[in-house]
Amino acid sequence: VDHAVATRRGAQHGEASAQVVAVSKVSEMALMRARPSRRYGMRRNVDRHASAARSRVGASAVVGGAGSAGVPSWKAMSGRMVSVHSVKSALGANDSASVRDGVGLIANLGFAVVVPIISLVFGTAAIGDLREDKTLVYLWLRPLDRWPIALGAWLAALTIVAPLSLVPVVVAAALTGAGNGLVGATLLAGVVAVAAYLAVFTLFGTVFRRATVWGLAYILIWEGFIASGGTGVARFALRSYTRAVLREITDVRLRLADHSLVVGVVVPLVVAVAFLALTARRLGRLDVD
Repeated sequence: VDHAVATRRGAQHGEASAQVVAVSKVSEMALMRARPSRRYGMRRNVDRHASAARSRVGASAVVGGAGSAGVPSWKAMSGRMVSVHSVKSALGANDSASVRDGVGLIANLGFAVVVPIISLVFGTAAIGDLREDKTLVYLWLRPLDRWPIALGAWLAALTIVAPLSLVPVVVAAALTGAGNGLVGATLLAGVVAVAAYLAVFTLFGTVFRRATVWGLAYILIWEGFIASGGTGVARFALRSYTRAVLREITDVRLRLADHSLVVGVVVPLVVAVAFLALTARRLGRLDVD
């Protein structure tokens, strides 16, 4: 029935269009044969009739589209729905691309370079500078346990490293336009990263004479090269846990980040506590000049 109605409306539309063409041809012939003095009035009448015929054609087309609402109108609506869906899909693809780019920036630059390097500079200097300047002996003269010294040095470095490293990284995450998810993931991963890196490099400052060189070797060679060889080795690199936090919160796949959110947060904190304990033990056995 819908097909028959559509066919009938199409035929009516064709007939109306043919009428317009015929009226136009007859009118032009009449104008050519008429005297010049009568052509102006005839032109007005021709234009009036042609406008009426075109109005009938337009009404026929509208009615035909409405009358054939069974098949043709549904096709039109389907086309519009597909167009809207395509636009939404394109927008969603752009959003996903921005999130992936933002996560890649934070993971490969923020947590691979900015946070570790700043933590290295201040972590090794927390106790290492006192040792090199031979002023650590003044702490030894006081009746203090060694763990408050290690904890105090770590906290002092933390008050400097946290704003210096986290503020630019979090601001960069916000400026990527990837949304609040990436900003929250960056803040959480940054806190645990700073805590762990500072504890590791504070121990380096008590063990090695050239702690900065050894710290750079850890960041560039171990984490940047050796730990990239597979998931087994990556478990011994702090970078893999910060990447896991980003992956779990943003749902963006990252290489060598095969940890849950709980593991990504708990393991660096456990590393921080363990290395602070090792630092306190090292200070208890350290010979001060």
